[in-house]
Amino acid sequence: MGLISGMVMGMLLGIALMAGWKYMMTHRSIKRISKAADIKLLSSLKRDDLRKICGDSFPEWISFPVFEQVKWLNKQLSKLWPFIADAAEVIIKESVEPLLEDYRPPGITSLKFSKLSLGTVAPKIEGIRVQSLKQGQITMDIDLRWGGDPNIVLGIQAAHIACIPIQLKDLQVFTVVRAIFQLTDEIPCISAVVVALLAEPKPQIEYTLKAVGGSLTALPGLSDKIEDTVNSIVTDMLQWPHRIVVPIGNNVDISDLELKPVGKLTVTILRANDLKNMELVGKSDPYVVVHIRPLFKVKTKVIDNNLNPVWNEMFELIAEDKETQCLILEVFDEDIGDDKRLGVAKLPLIELEAETSKEIELRLLPSLDMLKIKDKKDRGTLTIQVFYHELLKEEQLFALEEEKRILEERKKLKEAGVIGSTVDALEGAASAVGSGVGMVGSGIGAGVGFVGTGFGAVGSGLSKAGKFMGRTITGHHSGGSRRSGSSTPVHENGSVKTKSS
Repeated sequence: MGLISGMVMGMLLGIALMAGWKYMMTHRSIKRISKAADIKLLSSLKRDDLRKICGDSFPEWISFPVFEQVKWLNKQLSKLWPFIADAAEVIIKESVEPLLEDYRPPGITSLKFSKLSLGTVAPKIEGIRVQSLKQGQITMDIDLRWGGDPNIVLGIQAAHIACIPIQLKDLQVFTVVRAIFQLTDEIPCISAVVVALLAEPKPQIEYTLKAVGGSLTALPGLSDKIEDTVNSIVTDMLQWPHRIVVPIGNNVDISDLELKPVGKLTVTILRANDLKNMELVGKSDPYVVVHIRPLFKVKTKVIDNNLNPVWNEMFELIAEDKETQCLILEVFDEDIGDDKRLGVAKLPLIELEAETSKEIELRLLPSLDMLKIKDKKDRGTLTIQVFYHELLKEEQLFALEEEKRILEERKKLKEAGVIGSTVDALEGAASAVGSGVGMVGSGIGAGVGFVGTGFGAVGSGLSKAGKFMGRTITGHHSGGSRRSGSSTPVHENGSVKTKSS
């Protein structure tokens, strides 16, 4: 009896073990198949899909395996940071303060550092991508993140207002830095270094402003003005294709590294339709500010009391990189005090076909960054005519010299008190065609007279030559179809439509 009971119990136990084993293997197989399907789905995601899932702060090497992790470099950077920070503070103060003065927004008479400390937290390198774009050079893209503890206080002064110290808190920087090393056969084997911020992904500099011993209400719109100033400096001086060139050693040829003019863009501001009215009594008094580079803004005349103005004014701007640069057009309402922006539009130069005239209707937006805008109502349209000309070598040299001259004239106008900042837009109606690359001559309105002639509507200056702590600073989109009949391409949110009348 005991033998039979033991055999039955053993068989039942064996059957139970076999059933459990089969269940476990089946469950494991299902989990593996599910995980493989998830991995396959993730591998099919593109960069934009990953950004929606992970947010803007995800490391570049997640979506692009070519970015290699460098944990060892972060450890060394943490040890070196106190020494790097001390040296960088001196360089930043001596090099950035003049830029703050050049890009100082209207309404502010002084903008300087009262206190500058980079803190104790070192930046973190999320990944490095090494690539060879040109023989004799090494190009590295560095995914840099910094959520440090700096102590930065700006001394801001406006007319009839005492200096207000403004502290930048909770500073965070997310960007990809491009470093280009020019090689040589002499020790240390590097003759020059180029540093720039890649335009994609767009550099993000986030911070909050706090008045120290005062109130931000003393200067209305101060936060927006400082944000515009920071964005202008980054876009105009550091964002690719603009770059900082650092020669290493003496008698170094850096001509191949410097950015040169490549094209001339002739822009005719034709008209605007259905502009937003910003006035309580009457209608807006619109004018258009045009630029490729913020340091070289030009503007049209003001049309009084009109929401459908016609200008027919022509300007000529210089482009240094057709693939990455854009034409920016802002429509403002002239008012007592600060002028109000009615709308803005962007036209990538890569969309223009060389040596072809093209009429384009641009949809005006409240801002180029629509994520921060609550009022998304229609702002009307702006119609322009553009003609892109690729410069020859001789024309490039002429354009470069003219840009330097225009920059010097702007500085003289600023010193004379005619303009508040070198980034203020200048009026310049085309009146005569000059020589060389055919730049349009136009006087620069200067109070009761005119200062300078010829090339009055030049934009996007590339070579802001000068010293940067013993270093050289150099300046910082599909072919358009030919018009047929009365059809006009309409740009809306980066797309092109055709409107027929």
